[in-house]
Amino acid sequence: MTLPRTGDLIRTAAERLAHEEYERAEKRRQELAEQRSDLNPPDVRIRMWEKVHQLRLPSDPTHPILDVIAVSTRLTLAEVLEEQRTRAARAASRI
Repeated sequence: MTLPRTGDLIRTAAERLAHEEYERAEKRRQELAEQRSDLNPPDVRIRMWEKVHQLRLPSDPTHPILDVIAVSTRLTLAEVLEEQRTRAARAASRI
């Protein structure tokens, strides 16, 4: 068991809850920024989108969510479809 830090001892329960909520919001903000960052390649942006939304990239190339993924990640639909094809090829090679 670890002892609480001195600063934690003087915080009220409400202050601790507010701090935890702030940390959760900051983590989500950072994840959304990673999902849209031009510094990240398409596969990283799509994986971050999957993490944020707790969904997987569908394998159906006509699935309507692909447009949403493209907009959310600031990718083109062609880039999302290419990642979809890459994943399908990778999965097929494992069989």
